Amino acid sequence: MRDNTRKQDGFTLIEILIVMAIVALLLTIALPRYFGSLENSREVALRENLKVLRLSLDRFYADKGRYPQTLEELVEQKYLRAVPVDPITESTSTWVLIPSRNEGGEEGIGDVKSGASGTARDGRAYGEF
Repeated sequence: MRDNTRKQDGFTLIEILIVMAIVALLLTIALPRYFGSLENSREVALRENLKVLRLSLDRFYADKGRYPQTLEELVEQKYLRAVPVDPITESTSTWVLIPSRNEGGEEGIGDVKSGASGTARDGRAYGEF
């Protein structure tokens, strides 16, 4: 005897289109939050890296009585393991080095700021952190 019912293998075109529409809808909801959280995490990492650099500069000054000439000097003297990366520019060479204001006239790095262009989510420029 022959069975007249057909066995269905796979999905119909309509079913696939409905699933794709649902996935697209979920992506339009999730992606903006994902990219916003990425931007926020970069800003938090920038603030933390600046905090570590400034603390290392202060410790160097407290120990040596002078500010370092380069950021690499902090690494050589074991105040840092490596020069932190600016998370906005993703480079170690874009830090803006602010000279110290010593009364003795010695030059050195007194402060560090980000060299990234643009503004943070709170409206401040990255260089103002």
